[in-house]
Amino acid sequence: MMKYCLRAGLLLALLLVSACHRGLDPVAFQAEGRPPKLSDWHVVEVRGGKLVLNEGVVPYDLNTPLFTDYAHKLRTIWMPKGVAAKYDATDTFDFPVGTIISKTFYYPKTADGKFSDVARTYDSSRDFAGQGLDLANVHLVETRVLVHREAGWAAIPYVWKDDQSDAELARTGAVIPLTLVADAGEREDFNYVVPDESQCSSCHAQDWVTRKIHPIGPKARHLNRDYHYAGGEENQLAHLMKVGYLTGAPAPAEAPRNANWMDTHASLDARARAYLDINCGHCHNPKGAANTTALTLDVSAPEDRHLGICKPPVAAGRGTGDHMFDIVPGVPNDSILPYRMDSADPGVMMPELGRSTVHREGVALIKAWIAAQSGGCVAIH
Repeated sequence: MMKYCLRAGLLLALLLVSACHRGLDPVAFQAEGRPPKLSDWHVVEVRGGKLVLNEGVVPYDLNTPLFTDYAHKLRTIWMPKGVAAKYDATDTFDFPVGTIISKTFYYPKTADGKFSDVARTYDSSRDFAGQGLDLANVHLVETRVLVHREAGWAAIPYVWKDDQSDAELARTGAVIPLTLVADAGEREDFNYVVPDESQCSSCHAQDWVTRKIHPIGPKARHLNRDYHYAGGEENQLAHLMKVGYLTGAPAPAEAPRNANWMDTHASLDARARAYLDINCGHCHNPKGAANTTALTLDVSAPEDRHLGICKPPVAAGRGTGDHMFDIVPGVPNDSILPYRMDSADPGVMMPELGRSTVHREGVALIKAWIAAQSGGCVAIH
């Protein structure tokens, strides 16, 4: 009976994958230019009321994701046959020319079905259908394509049409009025901002000297987790090795791994550091856009002034909230870091791009982390 169930499960998985691929042209690596439609890439396309993944397009997720106005995200990666990314224990993997990474931002639909209403929820149980998204249950907003060409990486944003049939090129970005609806019925109007190409590049330029852009999420510590693929659950690093998209990776147990910020079984410190790493570390590092602040928020920073503990801000202004230090151990309400996270004012908020709302649960996590720290800061006169 067990063998029969396993065979039946495998057959079902294969049928799901086959159904996803049916009728799709092969993935098209666009070596130059900006294709006007997302479907020109043939990476993900709408078929039969579902957003489906093409053959060879591998979905993935991160241990702790970047916050974007409570949006859910479907991340994918595709590579031409015969090439693979090279593993790196610390930095973004070395992806070959021809790699296409996509990230689709979407929201679960609300019970009332109003198009501009989207659910503020962490529940993704109704999102997926096989390897794709069930459009009966989700509202697609945008898809960002990151493609590795001979001249380097290019970031190309697309905005989904109201009829959800395809996404159109949006080089200058877009502003989409939406309303977040919580499970208890609380409503929050906001403008979802799709970044333009230059804003995409500013976040993805991890080295502010060369200004060359790179992917942010595909690092070992973010990818070292299980994913429920159409064929079953498997560690993502092991899966990428198995399908030939990655070389040189150690066993998952030997690779670095960030905590899931929502996992209360992990330590408060590990959860907070993982949250700051993915949300802030791509700018706040020695080579990043915020390197002049002397504030390092990636996971490598020691827990001292580099991390902001008792460090006065480099520049004064409204962004400090009249607070003296980035982090005051034990006193989150006197700390600049959560003050800026807890604002949606463009002159105060951090991060400066990528959100229009406050991540309440993220702010609560960082405040709890600071509150648990011991010590104090000497006031500057």
